[in-house]
Amino acid sequence: MGAMSDKLLAASLTQEPVWSKMPLEAKTIGAATLMTERATITDVAERSGVSITTVSHVLNEVPGKRVSPTTRARVLKAAEELLYSPNRLARGLRTQRTQMIGFLSDRVSTTPFAGQMIVGAQDAAAEAGSLLVLLNSGGDPELEEREVQALRERQVDGIIYALFYHRVVTPPASLRNGPVVLLDARTPDRSMSSVVPDEVGGARAAVEELLATGHRRIGFVNDCDDIPARSLRLAGYRQALEVYGMPFEDNLVIDCPADASGGYSGAMELLCRSDRPTGIFCFNDRMAMGVYQATGALGLAIPDEVSVVGFDNQELISDSLRPGLTTVGLPHYEMGQWSVKTLLRHIEAEPPYQLAHALMACPIIRRGSVAAPPTAIRTVTAQPNGFPYRHGGEPRAP
Repeated sequence: MGAMSDKLLAASLTQEPVWSKMPLEAKTIGAATLMTERATITDVAERSGVSITTVSHVLNEVPGKRVSPTTRARVLKAAEELLYSPNRLARGLRTQRTQMIGFLSDRVSTTPFAGQMIVGAQDAAAEAGSLLVLLNSGGDPELEEREVQALRERQVDGIIYALFYHRVVTPPASLRNGPVVLLDARTPDRSMSSVVPDEVGGARAAVEELLATGHRRIGFVNDCDDIPARSLRLAGYRQALEVYGMPFEDNLVIDCPADASGGYSGAMELLCRSDRPTGIFCFNDRMAMGVYQATGALGLAIPDEVSVVGFDNQELISDSLRPGLTTVGLPHYEMGQWSVKTLLRHIEAEPPYQLAHALMACPIIRRGSVAAPPTAIRTVTAQPNGFPYRHGGEPRAP
């Protein structure tokens, strides 16, 4: 073992980190000090007029050490003036922690509306003095396994396994070799800590928003894919109807692709009925955009004749539609924070650590697409040429 390795190992057995012993040269310009070499703990001790041990206690925040507030402030000021930074390698040898957290996702970093998960995780990691290491697999299982291995080789303290939408998954087996938290995902057997949005509660809040303003016939343009959000949001839709004593009508639920074209076709099917709904709840904001297109084609005004509520709060859509779309927000930022804070608790605990599972509330975000239902419901009929007939009238060009 070389001299530097011996020095790092010795430091790992004490409360004092190892610092570079290079000579210090500084030039002071006003209140700023320009450093030509890295400052050491000795320099901080000399500048603040205390011992090296006291500096170590202050900078390492060693519990149980009695350091007066005045001394602590003097040490911190000296460290700031000298642009002093600790040696993370030495601290890691002592604590057996690298202060690094792996963030392994499928497409979170390339999906605009899910990116707040990364921001929430970064903020929580930074608050704890940790660095987030971000890797994106693109949904490739083989690449995912290699990335888990790469994170383990770099001795990250734990791993966040994140998906860009809520799914039930079987993560790579290698994830079980250390602390891990699933973000926007869960395992079938709940054998890993996880956080997901409260899809049921969010959908219930969306439909209750319509019911509270007087709507009694409410359509639901739902996703046709077999994913958790489809069944959970349907459950929330049914719960809201039950709370208000309204019967569930299966023909008011239309399953379509979860995009604008699906929303358009679903809305056309609902709105061209003689007993059409006055409110429509959409599986997501992209489908809501299609509903807006359908109401425009049929000459129905939002919210005067049809009220619309979305889900996801994709701001590029919900803020851009006119009127603005009332929708349900996904708590991406809060889930990102929760995942890191929970992971840090696992890292500090002795294995086996206690698993944690969280449902994050999905808040209503009100804009301008909901109003009381009209007193008289006007019906329209879509024709093959794309022009609607007003009820009892002639074809109307868009």
